[in-house]
Amino acid sequence: MASEKKPELFELSNGAITVKVTNFGATITSLLVPDSQGNVADVVLGFDSLDPYLNGEAPYFGCIVGRVANRIKEGKFTLNGVEYSLPINKPPNSLHGGNKGFDKVLWDVAEYKPGKNPSITFKYHSKDGEEGYPGDVDVTATYSLPSATTLKLEMEAVPLNKPTPINLAQHTYWNLAGHNSGNILDHSIQIWATHITPVDKYQIPTGEIIAVTNTPFDFTTENKIGSGIGEVPGGYDHNYVLGSGEERSGLRRAARLKDSSSSRVLSIWTDAPGVQFYTGNYVSNVVGKGGAIYGKHAGLCLETQGFPNAINQPNFPSVIVQPGDKYRHTMLFEFGAE
Repeated sequence: MASEKKPELFELSNGAITVKVTNFGATITSLLVPDSQGNVADVVLGFDSLDPYLNGEAPYFGCIVGRVANRIKEGKFTLNGVEYSLPINKPPNSLHGGNKGFDKVLWDVAEYKPGKNPSITFKYHSKDGEEGYPGDVDVTATYSLPSATTLKLEMEAVPLNKPTPINLAQHTYWNLAGHNSGNILDHSIQIWATHITPVDKYQIPTGEIIAVTNTPFDFTTENKIGSGIGEVPGGYDHNYVLGSGEERSGLRRAARLKDSSSSRVLSIWTDAPGVQFYTGNYVSNVVGKGGAIYGKHAGLCLETQGFPNAINQPNFPSVIVQPGDKYRHTMLFEFGAE
């Protein structure tokens, strides 16, 4: 009989980057990278032990969210004439897969390769009806360090017997000055997107796709996050429509984040159509690693994804995957200093 699965922590290191991940939620708990002087800091928000993750204290720190990331309006959608109802865990909507999404389950460790080119592959079988979603789905997520400066994440999902919406996202909160260094409002960001999908008061896209020109959402050139955030009620929590970034190896540059205090830079590459830029607006007095207190804007997320509520918006790229087809989503996190 197979031994009981338990939450564990795994390390991938190549001498320049060291990342710790757990099979609970396929979550990144720690990521150490050097600055221009070689000083190493942990640049992701999280906890020292696994207990806070297991106890539901993490506001989606570092995890993979699914079966469908982001919000689904009123937790309802219709597929092939059948209406599905999902848990309303962020009233009045369903968020990040429901009450017990992929971020709150134990994944199998399919392969773990420490050493020179380290990687780890997690697998999860999502059952028909889980959190209200149709059909069985096999999901895999592989984290690897393919070069001295890059972390790669490859996500795949295969529906086995029913069409189903699938939209996975990686939900790490970044602070390039160090996880315990205060807020990210002095970070600069460039996002390779000329349009966003605006939202209603419940953060559901209206269906429109509008230009960012002359709005506080314009990061087509590098700008400080804090410069326009006061004009955005609540802070940034919006889906950017990707498409203007250069391409490399099938991936498109989505965003570039820079912290001038440490000179650390993070570029994100993806094959997803959108990226949710979220400035940690709902984080409040979370006691994190080393006793650090994470408050509002302590970190920011760049969640590459399908568009929010796409299942109910026919003009958005479809997130429905048919049995036998494969959902694929790759992200590259490229670190540097300048």
